[in-house]
Amino acid sequence: MRTIYLDYNATTPLDAQVREAMLPFLGEIYGNPSSVHHIGRRARAILDDARDRVAKVWSCKPSEVIFTSGGTESNNLAIFGTARALRDKGRHLITSTIEHHAVLHCFDYLEKKEGFQVTRLPVSSEGVINPEDLKKAIRADTTLVSLMAANNEIGTIQAVAKFGEICKERGVLFHTDAVQWFGKEDFSNINQFNADLVSICAHKFHGPKGAGALYIKSPLHPDPILFGGGHENERRAGTENMTGIIGLAEAMERFILHPVFPKAKMLDLTTQLLAKINIPSVSFQGSKTNRLANTISFTVEGCDSITLLAGLDLQGVCASSGSACSAGSLEPSHVLSALGVEKKLANSLVRFSLGRESTMEEVEAVAVIFENVIKQARRF
Repeated sequence: MRTIYLDYNATTPLDAQVREAMLPFLGEIYGNPSSVHHIGRRARAILDDARDRVAKVWSCKPSEVIFTSGGTESNNLAIFGTARALRDKGRHLITSTIEHHAVLHCFDYLEKKEGFQVTRLPVSSEGVINPEDLKKAIRADTTLVSLMAANNEIGTIQAVAKFGEICKERGVLFHTDAVQWFGKEDFSNINQFNADLVSICAHKFHGPKGAGALYIKSPLHPDPILFGGGHENERRAGTENMTGIIGLAEAMERFILHPVFPKAKMLDLTTQLLAKINIPSVSFQGSKTNRLANTISFTVEGCDSITLLAGLDLQGVCASSGSACSAGSLEPSHVLSALGVEKKLANSLVRFSLGRESTMEEVEAVAVIFENVIKQARRF
């Protein structure tokens, strides 16, 4: 049985050339960048060079690049660090109802445990955040807004630069979770988001797991959430993951300025998949015109996600019900619930996210397999 992998939003296979660049750091280059001897100094020089490489891709200062363990830590540092650093100026924060849980749970914690007030912006039936809602939500005591650039479950793209513009006009700091953006959408430089903080994760664009970065616009200095040493300009304690950082830098250079997910090809494939999945009571969710070109999601009446994904998996098809971090959850998709989809139907989400290895042959096969899986699931 062949495998058809359509879960690229969850993770991507490590690129062979990226892996090659990482290999020396599993062997001869083993020094701790904080050590003062020549082995440590060699590692420090390479770490500094990696930071320069990332800064060049982003067109920012090297000091504005903070290496992390991935998207979750980047989001946590941006939100907890900034909210706590500015708590004396105000305790009102803004996010949306469709953010990744790595963002939502931070705001939940700050609200329940640390006395902050949180406004969660609603979305349209296609998952779009209205900039006017953001304007109305900002108060005199608002210190931070966090809104994603593109949604991981349904692929909806947000007017992130407009959000940043609104925040800048009102003197409020803006963070965007751009984990799903990089490698899929056009990128020129970090300033295109109009954001003070931007999160990124290497394994979403053929880099290694366990490596990410957070752009922090100078001179902002969020409170650290990890303590121990003065690493990463005293923003993130812990011995640097040199292997992962090199993989991140290599993948960024290769796959961000020239997106590794070719938009024209992705759009052709997902449009064909949408056309071929013409099954009664199977509904497309999200925006057909304002989405990540590689992402297409459906709900299926009379079924649930776990049954559908298990059926697909038995036929060799790897798909998802949304965030991989919530896999196996019996709760309906919070994103679909925010779109106004009723609970039972929201619990039947299936997301197909395609990648550079995806083919039209696979799309045609999946359309047939999906229909058969649905028919079988509806018999029980």
